[in-house]
Amino acid sequence: MTAGETHPPATVLSVRHETTYHYDQPAVLSHHLACLMPRGNDAQVVQTFSLWIYPSPDDAALVHQDVFGNFRHHFSHSQPHASLQVVALSTVAVLPPGQPVGPDLAWETARDALAYRAGLQQPAPSEFALASPLTAAAPALAALARTHFRPGRPLREAAYSLMLGVHAGIAYQAAVTDVGTTAAHALARGQGVCQDLAHVMMAAMRAIGLAARYVSGYLLTDPPPGQPRLIGADASHAWVEVWCPLTGWWPLDPTNACAAGAGHVVLAWGRDYADVAPLRGVVQGAVPPVPVVAVTVAPA
Repeated sequence: MTAGETHPPATVLSVRHETTYHYDQPAVLSHHLACLMPRGNDAQVVQTFSLWIYPSPDDAALVHQDVFGNFRHHFSHSQPHASLQVVALSTVAVLPPGQPVGPDLAWETARDALAYRAGLQQPAPSEFALASPLTAAAPALAALARTHFRPGRPLREAAYSLMLGVHAGIAYQAAVTDVGTTAAHALARGQGVCQDLAHVMMAAMRAIGLAARYVSGYLLTDPPPGQPRLIGADASHAWVEVWCPLTGWWPLDPTNACAAGAGHVVLAWGRDYADVAPLRGVVQGAVPPVPVVAVTVAPA
């Protein structure tokens, strides 16, 4: 910002993320890892956070930060239990993200900055230019990228064009994919949820040497009057952050064909969904069912 400018007011949001498992028979032992605490960044301040677990775990949930800086809570149960409920409550102040400031360099400049050079330290975003299990390279993904990243085209212009192309090419449809669906499979199917659209966009960019990371989070459930309700509310959401030289990470939401706004709450980021799954674990004595998840994001 320049002298005399004021920061736009923050939107304070209350987030409730509830996950419930009902087992077919009592689980006798379980260990879980939760990634449910929002992280702070330049546009987001976490004011409060609490994690409620029923039945109560053996000990207080242990918290640590993973290699990406996401917060994780570990908890265990050694007594039989027929169900498990995990409720995360957060209050987050979110600033409207500003438009990237600075020249929009040719996309090849970003690709070349991320290229491996023997004996030199790689820039930090390089790890997000590599393929991951759910964003493995495929000819169709590279071809998709090249239709938007034409020679000499500015990076941000091309990335926004790709976002619109993914939005138009993959119809939002629940229950046709799962958490293990790869980007190549989602692209071939032409249907999926926010996770799949994010994976396709990232995988296409990585296929031509660019860096993009997977962001998990939430959307404002009920938007202000006059604004459309975004797809992905009432559940965990996912979008993409594109690395741009000189300006840093730029959030784009291919599910809703827009840049991420003040209604997007960042939970965690990683290489793909597998790095930031909200809740995972192992259970002995019962078959883990599909969880019942309910998310509400509202003005605090």
